Amino acid sequence: MAEKIKTAITPTRAENYPEWYQQVIKAADLAEQSPVRGCMVIKPWGYALWENIQRVLDGMFKATGHRNAYFPLFIPLSFMEKEAAHVEGFAKECAVVTHHRLEAGPDGKLIPTGELEEPLVVRPTSETIIGASYSKWVQSYRDLPILINQWANIVRWEMRTRMFLRTTEFLWQEGHTAHATEQEAREETARMLRVYADFAEQFMAMPVICGEKTANERFPGAVTTYCIEAMMQDRKALQSGTSHFLGQNFAKASDIKFLDAAGQTVFAWTTSWGVSTRLIGGLIMTHGDDDGLILPPRLAPAQVVILPVLHKEESRAEVLAYCHKLAAELREVQYDGRPLGVELDVSEGRERNWTWVKKGVPLRVEVGPRDLAADSVFVARRDRGAKDKFGQKRAEFVAGVVGLLGEIQAGLLERAKSFRAANTVRIDSKDEFYSFFTPKNAENPEIHGGFALCHWNGEGAVEEQVKNDLNVTIRCIPLDGPEEEGRCVITGQPSRRRVIFGKSY
Repeated sequence: MAEKIKTAITPTRAENYPEWYQQVIKAADLAEQSPVRGCMVIKPWGYALWENIQRVLDGMFKATGHRNAYFPLFIPLSFMEKEAAHVEGFAKECAVVTHHRLEAGPDGKLIPTGELEEPLVVRPTSETIIGASYSKWVQSYRDLPILINQWANIVRWEMRTRMFLRTTEFLWQEGHTAHATEQEAREETARMLRVYADFAEQFMAMPVICGEKTANERFPGAVTTYCIEAMMQDRKALQSGTSHFLGQNFAKASDIKFLDAAGQTVFAWTTSWGVSTRLIGGLIMTHGDDDGLILPPRLAPAQVVILPVLHKEESRAEVLAYCHKLAAELREVQYDGRPLGVELDVSEGRERNWTWVKKGVPLRVEVGPRDLAADSVFVARRDRGAKDKFGQKRAEFVAGVVGLLGEIQAGLLERAKSFRAANTVRIDSKDEFYSFFTPKNAENPEIHGGFALCHWNGEGAVEEQVKNDLNVTIRCIPLDGPEEEGRCVITGQPSRRRVIFGKSY
């Protein structure tokens, strides 16, 4: 019997993927459970990662003409009721405020009193409250377009939660735009989907498929919903961002109307689009290994950590001075338009190296007395095995660090693309479809097929059948998928194109 390889994370991905995910978050010190059920505390390392995501996306939004604003956390219930499909879609997830103060009861415990005249919904999404402002701001076609983004928190009362992927409260951005014509609004919807896809691939190194959601999976109240879908290492899909063409539905509900160039009163065309802290969950599950987190360099809170070897007292001061000088040199290097992020860890202990392995820092640099003598460093890449290290002259390392980080970034994307390709198949028979999505190992039910490219007849009944039987849904209708005559994989009825079926989070 082969000896089991020791890993920093227990259990491994193969042994118990959901628990592995939770243990990576704990080991990387990203977040922890809060006293409030279903909510989480995002710790400094995890929040620094979110800040980098936020910084990059914010720049991409502003480059496409958008500006930031902020709207209320509380939404009057009557606002939600204006758009019937919208309120129906979110009703079961809404947290509602009904009182405005607390008073001490006879037993000394605080009780809510002062019932509100109208209940307030804690923001599950902001179309209706933002629409109320837009209805005041828009009078003429000259007032359009309005291109606004909001960075905010959201509350959706989830029954089953998982950190970063699905929590009662989470952080996100939501874009809300209003346009004079349908064409402009549709172009905006497509533009922002492309922004999300570019961000996912260029910065997260997470390959995504751009597609349209089916009517069953559409955002409540939208005319069309588009998405980016990524494959995680358990071969499940993660919906990582959405962009919605809302038509005139919300404009009519919120009375967003204007005089057009011909002097006619018409309703605006609106869009909304958003991504959330769910992206951090996607990053973990796309790149992490059995030793912990692996961070793509372009989003890492630090690209390099320097680990001085200090166990010899006689060389301690000299090694520290060398490492401080190295850190200063590295911080002079520009990476992605900013100074390189460098951590200098002067703590001592046998687990120090593993701490940074688990936190996913792209490059670990060890410096000891012998390295000083040779004016060199000892480098480990996080995208390779923990014991895979190489020596390099200090000046050579500093001069080449940007190229090395670029190699890691590109390699992570290619590795994820290869994994997705290896686990995506074209299926044309119902029996093969059911076999593909049936777990092969009863002890590990997470292990199943992946993405199935199949013909679909366009009927919701097929979606309901495979969801009930296999917990499989249509993830999207790929935008770059060609028209192709075929037969629905479930019913055998005629179909004109393939869609992506998969299990999801």
